[in-house]
Amino acid sequence: MIINELSPHPLAKTKKHRIGRGIGSGMGKTSTRGQKGAGQRSGAGLRTGFEGGQMPLMRRLPKRGFTNIFSKEYAIVNVGTLNTFKANSQIDAKVLLEKGIISKVGEYGIKILGDGELTVALKISANAWTKEAEKKIKKAGGEIKKC
Repeated sequence: MIINELSPHPLAKTKKHRIGRGIGSGMGKTSTRGQKGAGQRSGAGLRTGFEGGQMPLMRRLPKRGFTNIFSKEYAIVNVGTLNTFKANSQIDAKVLLEKGIISKVGEYGIKILGDGELTVALKISANAWTKEAEKKIKKAGGEIKKC
């Protein structure tokens, strides 16, 4: 055994500071907390974002927009992208995921939008759709139902 082959290196680990163990330790009396003030007392701590009385960054920055807590998240599919399927095939969330048309099903399911033209008759199962999408699906000879 050679000293430089020891792991971890014996001098690499510093000893834990033992505070409040007498004045001779260099960390006695006030135990590294200083004299008086909030930081010296137990349970002390500043709230997140406190900058010593300076106007905090979160209050200095402008606020923009809002998040609608009532919005419904759908996986969006346009009727134009459904032309890749064969005529009279059954379309639902599972099929769309397998084909890679959607990456994940939204919290509220799938919504069909009316962008593009549909040339094949399809049997579509979705959670929501627009009037335009429904019109184009029916015009192509297909049908749409709620799943």
